Amino acid sequence: MRKFDTVLVTGGCGFIGTNFIKYIFDKTNYKIINIDALTYAGNIKNLIDIENKDRYFFERVNICDAKKVNSIFEKYKPDCIVHFAAESHVDRSIFGPKNFIDTNIIGTFTLLEAARNLWKDNSDGKLFHHISTDEVYGSLSDTGYFYETTAYDPRSPYSASKASSDHIVKAYYHTYNLPVTISNCSNNYGPYQFPEKLIPLMISNIIEEKDLPVYGDGKNIRDWIFVEDHNNAVFDIIHNGRVGETYNIGGENEITNIDMVNILCEKLAYKMNKDKDYYKKLIKFVKDRAGHDRRYAINCDKIKKELGWQRQYDFNTAIDITIDWYLNNKEWVYDVKSGEYQKWIELNYSSK
Repeated sequence: MRKFDTVLVTGGCGFIGTNFIKYIFDKTNYKIINIDALTYAGNIKNLIDIENKDRYFFERVNICDAKKVNSIFEKYKPDCIVHFAAESHVDRSIFGPKNFIDTNIIGTFTLLEAARNLWKDNSDGKLFHHISTDEVYGSLSDTGYFYETTAYDPRSPYSASKASSDHIVKAYYHTYNLPVTISNCSNNYGPYQFPEKLIPLMISNIIEEKDLPVYGDGKNIRDWIFVEDHNNAVFDIIHNGRVGETYNIGGENEITNIDMVNILCEKLAYKMNKDKDYYKKLIKFVKDRAGHDRRYAINCDKIKKELGWQRQYDFNTAIDITIDWYLNNKEWVYDVKSGEYQKWIELNYSSK
């Protein structure tokens, strides 16, 4: 089992990164360096409970800025990098692909170069872990699963940029012997997710009694995993995963988009003392998005067999935890949706 002194997390103010930092901060005594550009989806207030702890450090930096990235690596000398930072919303990639190419490809390259330079004399016990997505595999029919050996077949600028970054990470392992691992994960849900993604968007719109837009016929299937189960898997990989290997992380929980929306409508109706079907009247089917993959489903036997990982949360429990978090944190939702948070960031971090 690997042990680390300093773990550098990229994108630690985003949804999964925030939850990972909280998770690893509680489970270890590692020094944790969080680098984040604080774009619209990165919220430094997520980590206010640990921001003054003596082993947590935050640096605002764009991962494409090689000069700043290298200076941070030299300053803190991390022996583990966990790379979450990414542009990740498919819709945004369709209408503005350049940011995805820059952040997901050039940013990953910049980090790899910084790690290679830092560890050039001794990479023993070091690790660069790259967080990827099941979307790189393309689309499935009604049967079958994505395996670590499944050929890549990305369909959107987002998934293509992540596929490219995966290949670059693997190339650094084969070419430079850089110690790397990769994980490809299914759809995450949980606290702190920016309300443009399906579950928090629907929760937010239900609370406000706004339309609930569902693409196409709503029958697209996704495999859903609770964010803490994902981060538990990443924890296992960085400590025990085989260098050079890819591990799929799945929720083994396939749900159609329309079924998910109906579940959220019913659960919120119960919590808000409404009739079971009260919020379903808000559902509106809209034109399908371009390149909309029909089904994702992950086989995660490898991580189970090699690392002994198992999910700890069933869907019903975890979705209730998620809904309750959004109900109890309406101010957080308002801040990120209204733009008030971005105003605060520019006022407090414009020169940092």
